[in-house]
Amino acid sequence: MTALPRVLTVAGSDSGGGAGIQADLKTMLALGVHGMSVLTAVTAQNSLGVQGAWELPVEAVRAQYRSVVDDIGVSAVKTGMLASAELVEAVAELISATDVPTVVDPVGVSKHGDPLLAASALESVRTLLLPVATVATPNLDEVAQLTGVRVESEGQLREAAAAVLAYGPRWVLIKGGHLPGDAVDLLTDGSEEHWLRAPRHDNRHTHGTGCTLASAVAAELAKGESVPAAVAAAKEYVTGAIAAGFALGGGIGPVDHGWRWRT
Repeated sequence: MTALPRVLTVAGSDSGGGAGIQADLKTMLALGVHGMSVLTAVTAQNSLGVQGAWELPVEAVRAQYRSVVDDIGVSAVKTGMLASAELVEAVAELISATDVPTVVDPVGVSKHGDPLLAASALESVRTLLLPVATVATPNLDEVAQLTGVRVESEGQLREAAAAVLAYGPRWVLIKGGHLPGDAVDLLTDGSEEHWLRAPRHDNRHTHGTGCTLASAVAAELAKGESVPAAVAAAKEYVTGAIAAGFALGGGIGPVDHGWRWRT
């Protein structure tokens, strides 16, 4: 039997199961790849927000990464919550020595506005992590945090993309989901552009959207898809997951990672 493509997520845990490592692994299962994980932080988190976060020591993150990569190997890597400058630096170093496609989701804040990245780590993300990314997938808040560019209309997505590309990722996917109207994203490498549009679903239960999209892109890249094809497939998957998002707890529920099995 041929081994499944293997995708490694380097991210934090969401105890509520909607985002983070848990969302990544669910997405990978749904898309037919073998998911593996390097835990960078533990959060106490539910549908109402993040009640606490504790980052793991750098040596624990390094040990997990080497344990997986040196024995099992990887077809693609995805990063999420990295919390501190020290963790960003260590993960960037590890990825730079791993010759596979890498999706960097520069997680800065949670869906509820809780900070998940120390301000002191922003420069390390800009100068060390983004340069090793095959695809970076910032939302508009993360674009503003990293570049100072504030997007208020679809016409400004190009400016945002150029500002992120200046830090060195091969491709950037600017997620325009926070804009009014249809959910419009721009994928570009600075020369070719791909505009991805999807109808906006009237559903407030969208916890884990960013983690899910980045993991879906990594899963498709692990299967050998090109970046534009991987992002298009990931967009289709996450749009369905948002449409099927469900209430959980007293706040914002998660997207449904298994929506294709239930439709």
